[in-house]
Amino acid sequence: MKKLFIFLLFLPLLLSASQQEYEIKILSAITDALFPNTQVVKVWTDTPKSILFLKNIQKMKLVSSIEEAEVLFLTKNNDIESKKMKFVTSYQLLKRYKSSTLGGFYWKKGRPNILFIKDNLIKYNKMLPESMSKYIEDDL
Repeated sequence: MKKLFIFLLFLPLLLSASQQEYEIKILSAITDALFPNTQVVKVWTDTPKSILFLKNIQKMKLVSSIEEAEVLFLTKNNDIESKKMKFVTSYQLLKRYKSSTLGGFYWKKGRPNILFIKDNLIKYNKMLPESMSKYIEDDL
């Protein structure tokens, strides 16, 4: 009984760890697709939790200011006026930063959702491989 209790206590931690590993793999693939010929992508993020998460992605180098970043990784609804490329973690942020967001990766009903905005990919001169074309949307 004691072993079962301990297992049930640690089960959420195990599931959370596997979801984080899954997210890291997806974001690594997205980064490789968006920046295929770049060794290091300078990224700024708006939350400490994202910093801990993004430092596990090999191609990403976290920077402390928006000005030195190539991409802004946004997880909360800030009023960021920068016209730099953005990548977001919710559908609400996709709508909020529609004119400057390359795309987003977020969870909905327990499933990962990946979405890229076609006009912004063109605007920032980004091409995705054919395997990711199914994630490109003309409009939100």
